[in-house]
Amino acid sequence: MPDIITLKALCEELKIDPREARERLRAAVSDAKANPELAKARKPRAPWQWVKGSKSLAEARKALAS
Repeated sequence: MPDIITLKALCEELKIDPREARERLRAAVSDAKANPELAKARKPRAPWQWVKGSKSLAEARKALAS
């Protein structure tokens, strides 16, 4: 089973508020041209989580860092 990175773990690592992180991620997902992997990986009403080492995780980190 692959390692799963949750939004909570990512927020603790980057030291940001989960509410703000969700807002940034929703904005990033809405721009599918800039974040294609993140947009493909997002499922409505599902928790924010990514497979460790995936392209969508890299795009999520980039969106949260900005």
